[in-house]
Amino acid sequence: MQPSASVCEARWPLASTHLSHADAYVLSLATLPTSYAASASSPSHKIDLFDKSSLRLIQSLPGHHVATTSVRAVDHILGAPTRTLISTGKDGSVKIWDERSGSHSIKLTSLGNTSLGLLSCDASPTGDLIAAGSEFQGQDSFILYWDPRQPAVPIRTHSSTHSDDITTLSFHPSAFSPPLLLSGSSDGLLSISNAIEDDEDETVIHVGAWGPSVSQSGWYTHPDNNTSLGIWAASDMETFSLWSDQLDQRYSVDIRNPSVHTTTRTWVTDYLISCYPSNNGGIKVYTGSNEGDAALISPPTLSSPTNALGNWTLHSLWTGNHIGIVRSILPDEENKVIITGGEDGKIHLWKDDSLFDMVGMVDIQDDMDDQDVDMDMDTHLDRSTGMRNGRKRERDEGEESAGKKARFYREG
Repeated sequence: MQPSASVCEARWPLASTHLSHADAYVLSLATLPTSYAASASSPSHKIDLFDKSSLRLIQSLPGHHVATTSVRAVDHILGAPTRTLISTGKDGSVKIWDERSGSHSIKLTSLGNTSLGLLSCDASPTGDLIAAGSEFQGQDSFILYWDPRQPAVPIRTHSSTHSDDITTLSFHPSAFSPPLLLSGSSDGLLSISNAIEDDEDETVIHVGAWGPSVSQSGWYTHPDNNTSLGIWAASDMETFSLWSDQLDQRYSVDIRNPSVHTTTRTWVTDYLISCYPSNNGGIKVYTGSNEGDAALISPPTLSSPTNALGNWTLHSLWTGNHIGIVRSILPDEENKVIITGGEDGKIHLWKDDSLFDMVGMVDIQDDMDDQDVDMDMDTHLDRSTGMRNGRKRERDEGEESAGKKARFYREG
């Protein structure tokens, strides 16, 4: 990996705070119109809301009484263009929150089965369809769909898409019909489904068999063509992959291998925190160190055969203020800041001076179908599985089925 010509390193945050419960740590972050939401682990399970400029605690939402497993900010609910917080829990519900009342305005329930823990959720671009993914129970795991106007019972349930915990869901960002849902699971599969198809045998449109347990995934646009979409995915084994919008695998790598060792700078990745699409196209990859630092890196540009073996690029560092693992990171491009949350229970607000060079952004074209791509790695990955011997993340009982982002070794 090579450092950008304008690497930014921030050592002092603009503001800092901590969760309302001293013994909890940050599971995930989301941005709302006037606040940042931070989901807390056990024993809290609350969702704290912090002022965007000062990180002052505004209020604490009660979350889910068993465990809050995911939080997500969506742009529409029932067609209303209001950015809204939704969450899932081990209590088997999806909650749509009303900041003004400090409580949920809508509670979606899973057939009265409170023992069916929900791990992931998303809303369709128009907000008239909510999807949630369940943990594996008995012989099934479920994707449940609700019309928010009828919260008591899902309008459809799919049980054959995955055969293990459904850890990540993401609707296609375009509001076309039928709405498409990307899902990822501990079974090692990524799937794209027709979200309004009642026949389970007909719902799955594309499947990508990666191999390792999928912990995160999402959509992004290509930097030179904002109408062309790709898919990224991350696994429990710190592997990272890129896919076409029809789930043809383009790329798979151990995220710990790209590193920087120069006379002036060293960066070694221990784990992937998360990825976000850039407003200008492309994908931002955020990684962390066991010492509590975070970095923004980008893959090589794969569309050029001459750069197929190119380097990753290091763009930014945020260092020296977390103790231990950085659990979550949230770029706020509108305000040019970035928010980090860690296992130390702290939340930091940083200035984001990243000069994100589009040359370093990933751009995968169809002509990559037959091209085998390796990277600046010590070990080549099996492209069919993305597997290699390495550290796995232990799943925290109670809440961390929510994206499975515990940064420990998996036992067994």
